[in-house]
Amino acid sequence: MPQPSTGFGEELRKRRLEAGLSLTALSGSVHYSKAQLSKVERGLKAPSRDLARLCDAVLGAGGALLSLLAPETTDPPVDPAPGFVHEEDWIMRLSPDGPNTFQPLSRRDAIGAGAASLMAWRSDSAGPASPAAGAEMVEASRSLFTHYRRLGQTVAPGLLLPVLIAQTHTLRELSAHCDNNTRRHLLALGSRYAEYVGWLVQETGDERAALWWTQRAVDLAAAGGDRALAGYALVRRALITLYRDDAKQTVALARHAQSRALPPRIRGLAAQREAQGHALAGDRLACLDALDRARALLSLQDEGTDEPVIGTMHLPDPVGMVTGWCLVDLGQPREAGEELDRQLALVSGDAVRTQVRYGVRRALAYASAGEIDHACDLAAPLLDGVEAVGSATVTTDLRRLARALARHANHSSVRRLGPRLGTLSRPSTI
Repeated sequence: MPQPSTGFGEELRKRRLEAGLSLTALSGSVHYSKAQLSKVERGLKAPSRDLARLCDAVLGAGGALLSLLAPETTDPPVDPAPGFVHEEDWIMRLSPDGPNTFQPLSRRDAIGAGAASLMAWRSDSAGPASPAAGAEMVEASRSLFTHYRRLGQTVAPGLLLPVLIAQTHTLRELSAHCDNNTRRHLLALGSRYAEYVGWLVQETGDERAALWWTQRAVDLAAAGGDRALAGYALVRRALITLYRDDAKQTVALARHAQSRALPPRIRGLAAQREAQGHALAGDRLACLDALDRARALLSLQDEGTDEPVIGTMHLPDPVGMVTGWCLVDLGQPREAGEELDRQLALVSGDAVRTQVRYGVRRALAYASAGEIDHACDLAAPLLDGVEAVGSATVTTDLRRLARALARHANHSSVRRLGPRLGTLSRPSTI
């Protein structure tokens, strides 16, 4: 829980008075009660990060107020270059009634565990594959990958992970028995599968396993001669620090991924992530500059690859959507809501996970702007999708929305929405 901060309260009062605003006027701008603002200024009540964002923006503090808040997480920093894990077996436990768990084990641990209760994929005795068989596997797996990504928009991660993990393993093992050209394609495609597994695992809330799978993607790509995916791995790690509200490390990781040696798409995605980090810190100018760079880079076409696109395939205008996302964290909720209105109108209705992710943030934007009934109207039809896709990252914004609406508990729309919103916003439901 945030702790009361005399330093923050004093700085808030100083900047409010310099701006010529009364407590009543500031209350009307940030949609927090005058009594609550008074307690924050006197150091009697801790400011939430959302309140600090709004006050920072209204008073033109450029992140100075946000910088006075203590970090909300004590999680260790995300290592930008974790060591490779060698000689591992990929083990899946399958139970008769359906549940399954995946874990990497060292070969010594795998032998010690015994084979009776484990399904361990090994193909040491497999013979060589013909070029035709390898090419057929590449084409079939590439087509399946597109279907899996579409299916991932409508179902919980746990339903897809077993088949995706099995497919990744199959591509890796088959690559050892093919000619060099086919091997390169199999490993490249396997790296895309592994990267997608990492994303879905993060959606379950398991950061450590998400990083493990991201590193497997890097290993597979490098084995096939593609060193660029290591740059995208930094973008993925920056997503973890973003959800930890760690602006500094998010920006650092994203900048590290913008080496000129990397393809334009990876650099563009990294610039988008950098913008989100600057938004967390309240630095509007740096955020907009990074968004401009992202748009320029993503307009360029990467050459020399026919592998599935890295990053989202469901956003017609990814920079526009990320702009709306950033405006929420920059304390400009009304502008954020309007931008997200425009962007969500472009997203296919079949892309449920995408609609939910950005739809919840749009509802949060309007709630922060004081449009409580509209926020509830936007959030209500999303809740079935929230439950279906089971996303730990979406739940982060859902909790923020629940807190924003709780300040207006007497609204009839909040009373109707509140019980189910409260249930779905608990981490244990994911």
